[in-house]
Amino acid sequence: MLGSLEALRRYPVKSLRGEPLERAEVGPTGIPGDRAAALFAREGAREGQPYRGKENDRLHLFDDAEAAKALARERGVGVELRRDEHFFDDAPISLIVDAWLADVSADAGYPVQWERFRPNFFVRSFARAVPFERELVERELLLGAVRLRVRAPIGRCVTVTYHPSGEASDPRIARYLAQQRNNWMGIYCDVVTPGVVQRGDELLLL
Repeated sequence: MLGSLEALRRYPVKSLRGEPLERAEVGPTGIPGDRAAALFAREGAREGQPYRGKENDRLHLFDDAEAAKALARERGVGVELRRDEHFFDDAPISLIVDAWLADVSADAGYPVQWERFRPNFFVRSFARAVPFERELVERELLLGAVRLRVRAPIGRCVTVTYHPSGEASDPRIARYLAQQRNNWMGIYCDVVTPGVVQRGDELLLL
């Protein structure tokens, strides 16, 4: 038993603000409505490519796509909203355990917010001795009624330096991950058995 589910989120538009959930149906391709739309550049060097947090450090503060498009125009980039089932970077589910944040928080000098990492599931551990990401690869987890298989650790980029509420960025976070954690924070998972999860569900390592 690793911990319990403290928070779940989906992100209706990739790179924009997340939506808190109390419970979620998890299907073979993830949570319905998660990253179901994304912004794409219509011009310039990144024409046809996603317009993400890497390109704009304020996107995560917006949940309205039209406001995000206006923000992009202010920076000289025309974007369009595209919809599909999902726009994932890698796998349908992402998960973080609070114990993994302990060392980066100690280095930063304050509790580093899990929201910076935009997971679907945030788990509060029962003990600090939780296996690290690389130790979980190919292992299976049970969260509520949902069985997951860990695909890989999640490699991170500059977006983890952005404050969830728009305060000053903190480059120490990305630096610590790069120097001490192989640039990893969190795990990508595939869905083995679909089902329902809700806050308070226990996370078991099978």
